[in-house]
Amino acid sequence: MTDVQTRTDAELSTEEPKCPGTASTRRGVLLGAGGLGAACVLAACGTSTSSTNSNGTDFSDQPAPAGSAGAQNDGTGNAAAGGTALAVAADVPEGGGVIKGDLVITQPVAGTYKAFSKVCTHAGCDVNKIDAGQISCPCHNSKFSIETGEPTSGPATKALTETKVKLDGDNIVAA
Repeated sequence: MTDVQTRTDAELSTEEPKCPGTASTRRGVLLGAGGLGAACVLAACGTSTSSTNSNGTDFSDQPAPAGSAGAQNDGTGNAAAGGTALAVAADVPEGGGVIKGDLVITQPVAGTYKAFSKVCTHAGCDVNKIDAGQISCPCHNSKFSIETGEPTSGPATKALTETKVKLDGDNIVAA
Protein backbone atom coordinates (compact mmCIF):
# COMPACT_ATOMS: atom_id res chain seq x y z
CA MET A 1 0.00 0.00 0.00
CA THR A 2 1.36 3.38 -0.94
CA ASP A 3 0.63 6.81 0.38
CA VAL A 4 -1.01 8.82 -2.37
CA GLN A 5 -1.31 12.56 -2.17
CA THR A 6 -4.55 13.63 -3.76
CA ARG A 7 -3.88 17.36 -3.58
CA THR A 8 -1.10 19.32 -5.24
CA ASP A 9 1.39 21.46 -3.33
CA ALA A 10 -0.32 24.57 -4.68
CA GLU A 11 -3.65 23.45 -3.24
CA LEU A 12 -2.07 22.71 0.12
CA SER A 13 -0.52 26.14 0.41
CA THR A 14 -3.77 28.01 -0.35
CA GLU A 15 -6.06 25.86 1.77
CA GLU A 16 -3.84 25.35 4.81
CA PRO A 17 -1.22 28.02 5.45
CA LYS A 18 2.10 26.61 6.63
CA CYS A 19 3.09 27.70 10.13
CA PRO A 20 6.71 26.64 10.71
CA GLY A 21 7.54 25.57 14.25
CA THR A 22 3.99 25.25 15.50
CA ALA A 23 3.50 21.52 15.01
CA SER A 24 5.31 18.97 17.17
CA THR A 25 6.90 16.19 15.25
CA ARG A 26 7.41 12.74 16.67
CA ARG A 27 11.19 13.28 16.44
CA GLY A 28 10.98 16.54 18.39
CA VAL A 29 8.86 14.99 21.13
CA LEU A 30 11.22 12.00 21.47
CA LEU A 31 14.33 14.22 21.57
CA GLY A 32 12.75 16.41 24.23
CA ALA A 33 11.76 13.40 26.35
CA GLY A 34 15.24 11.89 25.96
CA GLY A 35 16.89 15.15 26.99
CA LEU A 36 14.65 15.46 30.02
CA GLY A 37 15.41 11.86 31.03
CA ALA A 38 19.17 12.43 30.69
CA ALA A 39 18.94 15.58 32.81
CA CYS A 40 17.08 13.68 35.54
CA VAL A 41 19.68 10.89 35.58
CA LEU A 42 22.56 13.36 35.80
CA ALA A 43 20.85 15.32 38.56
CA ALA A 44 20.28 12.14 40.56
CA CYS A 45 23.95 11.16 40.26
CA GLY A 46 25.31 14.55 41.35
CA THR A 47 26.13 15.66 44.86
CA SER A 48 25.52 18.97 46.46
CA THR A 49 28.49 21.26 47.04
CA SER A 50 26.66 23.42 49.54
CA SER A 51 28.12 21.69 52.57
CA THR A 52 30.87 23.08 54.74
CA ASN A 53 33.23 20.12 54.29
CA SER A 54 36.69 21.12 53.11
CA ASN A 55 36.53 18.78 50.14
CA GLY A 56 33.37 20.42 48.75
CA THR A 57 31.16 17.35 49.02
CA ASP A 58 28.56 15.98 51.36
CA PHE A 59 30.99 13.29 52.42
CA SER A 60 33.74 13.33 55.03
CA ASP A 61 37.40 13.19 53.94
CA GLN A 62 38.02 10.42 56.47
CA PRO A 63 34.81 8.65 57.43
CA ALA A 64 34.89 6.31 60.41
CA PRO A 65 34.80 2.60 59.56
CA ALA A 66 31.39 0.92 59.74
CA GLY A 67 30.50 -0.10 63.26
CA SER A 68 32.97 2.25 64.94
CA ALA A 69 32.24 5.28 67.05
CA GLY A 70 34.62 7.42 64.97
CA ALA A 71 37.15 9.83 66.43
CA GLN A 72 36.70 10.64 70.10
CA ASN A 73 35.67 14.22 70.70
CA ASP A 74 37.25 16.27 73.49
CA GLY A 75 34.19 18.54 73.84
CA THR A 76 35.63 21.38 71.74
CA GLY A 77 34.67 19.89 68.40
CA ASN A 78 38.21 18.64 67.84
CA ALA A 79 39.16 14.99 67.77
CA ALA A 80 40.97 13.95 70.92
CA ALA A 81 44.66 13.11 70.67
CA GLY A 82 45.21 9.82 68.96
CA GLY A 83 42.08 9.82 66.78
CA THR A 84 40.67 6.71 65.17
CA ALA A 85 42.85 3.62 64.97
CA LEU A 86 43.83 2.85 61.39
CA ALA A 87 45.19 -0.59 62.32
CA VAL A 88 46.35 -2.63 65.28
CA ALA A 89 50.15 -2.65 65.34
CA ALA A 90 50.27 -6.42 65.97
CA ASP A 91 48.42 -6.99 62.66
CA VAL A 92 51.16 -5.29 60.59
CA PRO A 93 54.04 -7.72 59.97
CA GLU A 94 57.63 -6.52 60.09
CA GLY A 95 58.93 -6.20 56.52
CA GLY A 96 55.36 -6.27 55.19
CA GLY A 97 52.03 -4.59 55.62
CA VAL A 98 48.25 -4.71 55.48
CA ILE A 99 45.58 -2.98 53.42
CA LYS A 100 43.01 -1.27 55.67
CA GLY A 101 40.32 0.96 54.21
CA ASP A 102 41.94 3.34 51.73
CA LEU A 103 45.47 2.83 53.09
CA VAL A 104 48.35 0.41 52.86
CA ILE A 105 49.99 0.35 56.31
CA THR A 106 53.51 -1.04 56.39
CA GLN A 107 56.25 -1.80 58.91
CA PRO A 108 59.50 -1.64 56.90
CA VAL A 109 61.62 -2.14 60.05
CA ALA A 110 60.61 -3.12 63.57
CA GLY A 111 58.62 -0.33 65.25
CA THR A 112 58.51 1.99 62.18
CA TYR A 113 55.09 2.33 60.57
CA LYS A 114 54.22 3.99 57.26
CA ALA A 115 50.90 4.49 55.48
CA PHE A 116 50.27 5.08 51.79
CA SER A 117 47.23 5.48 49.56
CA LYS A 118 46.13 2.14 48.13
CA VAL A 119 45.42 3.81 44.76
CA CYS A 120 48.14 3.14 42.18
CA THR A 121 49.57 6.32 40.64
CA HIS A 122 49.69 4.76 37.17
CA ALA A 123 46.06 4.07 36.27
CA GLY A 124 44.13 4.43 39.53
CA CYS A 125 43.70 0.73 40.31
CA ASP A 126 43.81 -0.41 43.93
CA VAL A 127 46.97 -2.21 45.00
CA ASN A 128 46.17 -5.65 46.38
CA LYS A 129 49.26 -7.32 47.80
CA ILE A 130 52.27 -6.65 50.03
CA ASP A 131 55.04 -9.19 49.63
CA ALA A 132 58.86 -9.23 49.91
CA GLY A 133 59.07 -5.51 50.74
CA GLN A 134 56.91 -4.54 47.74
CA ILE A 135 53.38 -3.20 47.36
CA SER A 136 51.91 -4.66 44.15
CA CYS A 137 49.27 -3.37 41.76
CA PRO A 138 47.46 -6.10 39.80
CA CYS A 139 46.44 -3.96 36.81
CA HIS A 140 49.82 -3.33 35.16
CA ASN A 141 52.21 -4.93 37.66
CA SER A 142 53.60 -1.72 39.17
CA LYS A 143 55.48 -2.30 42.42
CA PHE A 144 56.18 0.20 45.20
CA SER A 145 58.58 0.30 48.17
CA ILE A 146 56.97 -0.39 51.58
CA GLU A 147 59.39 2.15 53.07
CA THR A 148 58.94 5.15 50.76
CA GLY A 149 55.99 4.38 48.48
CA GLU A 150 58.28 5.06 45.50
CA PRO A 151 57.79 2.86 42.42
CA THR A 152 60.39 0.11 42.09
CA SER A 153 59.11 -1.38 38.81
CA GLY A 154 56.28 -1.22 36.33
CA PRO A 155 54.72 1.64 34.45
CA ALA A 156 54.05 3.80 37.56
CA THR A 157 56.47 6.73 37.84
CA LYS A 158 55.06 8.54 40.89
CA ALA A 159 55.11 7.44 44.53
CA LEU A 160 52.00 6.41 46.40
CA THR A 161 50.65 9.33 48.45
CA GLU A 162 51.91 9.05 52.04
CA THR A 163 49.81 9.64 55.16
CA LYS A 164 51.83 10.32 58.32
CA VAL A 165 51.06 7.82 61.08
CA LYS A 166 52.29 7.11 64.60
CA LEU A 167 51.96 4.41 67.23
CA ASP A 168 49.45 5.23 69.97
CA GLY A 169 49.44 2.41 72.48
CA ASP A 170 48.70 -0.75 70.48
CA ASN A 171 47.15 1.16 67.58
CA ILE A 172 48.45 2.93 64.50
CA VAL A 173 46.76 6.34 64.14
CA ALA A 174 47.11 9.33 61.83
CA ALA A 175 49.84 11.64 63.07
